[in-house]
Amino acid sequence: MVCRYIDDGKLYVASVCGVDIAVCLVTDHSPETVEIKDIAVIPSRQRMGYGREFLYWIHHRYGGRKIIVGTGEVPSTLDLYRSCGYTYSHRIPNFFTDNYDHPIIEDGMALKDMVYLTRTADHSHK
Repeated sequence: MVCRYIDDGKLYVASVCGVDIAVCLVTDHSPETVEIKDIAVIPSRQRMGYGREFLYWIHHRYGGRKIIVGTGEVPSTLDLYRSCGYTYSHRIPNFFTDNYDHPIIEDGMALKDMVYLTRTADHSHK
């Protein structure tokens, strides 16, 4: 799936002391909207606030534009986005089962539906 859109976006890399710890791919969805297509933090740096800080950086970078993100229905991931100001938009039923030839597992859960969330970027920091 990533190969379908990697050349259409901007890839950002977060580094700490010269070590790359996170990536985020953002695409233009429309003149008013961008989409976070992928965001990931290396396992040894997860649950340390780096993903949240990266999201805040993206919010600042795209100040004033609407940001959408699609994700699997994993409670910890949805909680992170909600705590960063995202709200539920819509879902695509069976997205992961229809688009991948193997199960996609996150936090021990097999993903089925794609859940979309949205927020308006601003220049504030929670």
